[in-house]
Amino acid sequence: MAMSPTVASLLDESIQLELNLAKLYTLFNDRFAEDEDFWWQLSMEERSHAVLLQQEKKQPQPLAFFPENLLSRDIEALKANNGVILTEIERFASNPGSREDALNLALKIEMSAGESHFQEFMESETGSLTAELFKQLASEDQNHAHRIRDYMKENGIRIATTL
Repeated sequence: MAMSPTVASLLDESIQLELNLAKLYTLFNDRFAEDEDFWWQLSMEERSHAVLLQQEKKQPQPLAFFPENLLSRDIEALKANNGVILTEIERFASNPGSREDALNLALKIEMSAGESHFQEFMESETGSLTAELFKQLASEDQNHAHRIRDYMKENGIRIATTL
């Protein structure tokens, strides 16, 4: 059974989201020496998510075992998020904001459609072995939004009220 165009395009857009986030976090890693380890860890985890999704896409029968609720079903929201992240990468590369700006931006993005949907999947009940494998592989990097928020509190960095 070949992958449906809808699932294939959702997978592609989701992979791109993870890779774009990894790029953004790598940029933050290079810019904010005091937070270097934090950003590097998040960047590696986003790359790991992308690899998981890419591996799933390569399966001979991906739909037969594909976790139903793994991906956001809203391709337009995924595309919009990818657009926002690419814009922010350009903005930060040419006119780096503050450490507070970077952390608040990351928090806002992690709470957005594709990323928060991944988190909901991680916390959901599933009866699928593939879904459980995904959860196991990604368990060490659960809930980036929560971790970013905690990191901000630990470092006395203000969380924007617009989130």
